[in-house]
Amino acid sequence: MNAFHSACALPRPLALPDFPWHSLRPYRARAAAHPDGVVDLSIGTPVDPSPAVAREALAAAANAPGYPPADGTKQVRAAIIEWMRRRRGVTGLPDAGVIPTIGSKESVAQLPLQLGAGPGDLIAHPRAAYPTYDVGARLAGATPVPVDTAADPDTWQLPDGRLVAIWLNSPGNPDGHVLDASQLARIVAWARERGVVVASDECYAELAWEEPWATDGVPSLLDARVTGTGPDGEPDLSGLLALYSLSKQSNLAGYRAAFLAGDPALVGAVTEVRRHTGMLPPAPVQAALAATLADAAHVEAQQAIYRARREALLEATTAVGLVGDPASVAGLYLWLSGPASMSAWDLVGAFAELGIVVAPGDFYGEAGAGHVRMSLTDTDERVAAAVRRLREPGAAALFGG
Repeated sequence: MNAFHSACALPRPLALPDFPWHSLRPYRARAAAHPDGVVDLSIGTPVDPSPAVAREALAAAANAPGYPPADGTKQVRAAIIEWMRRRRGVTGLPDAGVIPTIGSKESVAQLPLQLGAGPGDLIAHPRAAYPTYDVGARLAGATPVPVDTAADPDTWQLPDGRLVAIWLNSPGNPDGHVLDASQLARIVAWARERGVVVASDECYAELAWEEPWATDGVPSLLDARVTGTGPDGEPDLSGLLALYSLSKQSNLAGYRAAFLAGDPALVGAVTEVRRHTGMLPPAPVQAALAATLADAAHVEAQQAIYRARREALLEATTAVGLVGDPASVAGLYLWLSGPASMSAWDLVGAFAELGIVVAPGDFYGEAGAGHVRMSLTDTDERVAAAVRRLREPGAAALFGG
């Protein structure tokens, strides 16, 4: 040990799980050996071009010598409020109830800490869930608790401790499940009786494939049917926060363009933490966020691209005997299972033999056992290659068929 280490106490390592994607390396290598190359449908990283409206706004705002405001420019806050009204049916959002964020993952990871959660506290999240909900609780020293968010909260089995927040994710990653307004309202009422914050990650809301969601839209946590109304007739936002990201709907993952909306008191508290820690969305990104939210045409075009990929992959995976979750009606992924004899990793290995990389359901908690998640985010040419391979003679045998 050097002099520094001998004189100073090293930080105590956080009890974080291993980064799951590293365990896919041997399967990626096997898939890459396919003579026609790899088809990577494991991580939901957009590959289609960022829309021109975003690129032009980013370039126009590139001269940004000063620090951007932590709570966002007036223009970006107005754009968020208008988009929530127009696309999500959310009215009554005040100017103090919205802020831009540096992508939505940082909010998922840091919101428990920003809300003051600590050792002995509980953070609930969906049973099949994006791993960062678990990680965010652990970063705060709290305990992550998987629960069935589609069930009556009175049936949840919670350990001893103070429940600080409940994470919802609708449409869900990885499973594509949607919570209707009555389910959301039931959770909100239950949480308010106990002084618990409800936070909803809604970043896949523009990717609804089945009715009624494709026509009526996926309900937001901030919808008046969920929140109830206050004395002014506007939605009661108390104790509620919704996250949204342009990474998926607009192919802006590289911009880290997202926002937080809801209870002004909670948004204000989170903003103060962000201001003190320098978590300032870059001014050019704020300009791009505002401009992109105002344009619906590129979103509709991207929806059509993902719908076509989804239909092709769903047909091809069904043909080899895989079963798509019937409740997977929205989002960026297929949630597939095979024969009972095949584990998630068996399925990952079978796909790798065809040069296709998918994610094992084990990444998303115990509820993901026996499943794989297949994203819609490779090019049309690569998705077509995956479909051809799944239709080849002998492909079904890899999956027990």
